[in-house]
Amino acid sequence: MRSLLLKAAAILLALSTAAFAQDYPNRPVRLIIPFPPGGSNDVVGRVMATALSEALGKQVVVDNRSGAGGVIGTEVAANSPPDGYTILVISIAHAVNPWLYKLNYDPIKSFVPVGIMASGTNVLVVNPELPVKSVKELIDLAKKEPGKLQYASAGIGSFQHLGGELFKLEAGVDLLHVPFKGGGPSMIDIIGGHTKVMFSSLVQTTPHIKSGKLRALGTGGATRSPVLPDVPTIAEAGVPTYQAINWWGILAPVGTPQPIIDKLHAALTKVQNSPETQKQLSTEGASVMQMSSAEFGKFMQAEMTRWERVVKEGKIKAE
Repeated sequence: MRSLLLKAAAILLALSTAAFAQDYPNRPVRLIIPFPPGGSNDVVGRVMATALSEALGKQVVVDNRSGAGGVIGTEVAANSPPDGYTILVISIAHAVNPWLYKLNYDPIKSFVPVGIMASGTNVLVVNPELPVKSVKELIDLAKKEPGKLQYASAGIGSFQHLGGELFKLEAGVDLLHVPFKGGGPSMIDIIGGHTKVMFSSLVQTTPHIKSGKLRALGTGGATRSPVLPDVPTIAEAGVPTYQAINWWGILAPVGTPQPIIDKLHAALTKVQNSPETQKQLSTEGASVMQMSSAEFGKFMQAEMTRWERVVKEGKIKAE
């Protein structure tokens, strides 16, 4: 009798979950971006939020919750009700923060992967006032004045920071890291000429390169970017082992019903297959990247292992 009751309860739960998912969403969905406006997470997140609003039939509202390299906003998402009405944008920072901070959430176990959205290489840029026009010239200058040349980043553990530290390791130079509270503030600083160097994402930097406010020396992908075809890769420009690619994805709090995850993933796939979305991302220097929910989970774990080396060898520590 007990087993029959348990089976009946399980069937009722499954039916109610399915019915709940069928009705989902019936109100706006909050998309937490754990960084301030102006950075790559914000740019990609807003492009996808607009497109997902149309795909889901309800508005996807962006909520910037910045601080501690993305930790604050991520913790807010981890503690949100697992009902599909709070989802989270993550990037490479999600795979790095476990090596930098004591977290009140587990980057893997506290969430369910919805899917990866896009990826994009970084780009090494300098303020035009700096008298260098190639990666080699920058390396030569850095070696003449070790520890004096400053590079800006969106904060400790950010993609910009990791790209800079990887460059230091692979090029054998000593640059001084100047962290800011987000990609927007760091971009303002380098354009203003206070710091002179940045390893930023193409997504954030391309408009400023094309306007002449910044000079691009090299991109961090395996091949040249179609957005900047005349700019060599950092690898071909003198640092053959260098490669730095950012990525952005969506997670939901653990416990979010699988039918809702499936519905979100289907909406994301629909958006990614849209030529309009692909064009928007391409213009910003990003490319659509698709994986199943399970594949994205394995990808995140692999990224955590990959960047652990950079954090430890670069002796990166959170403030």
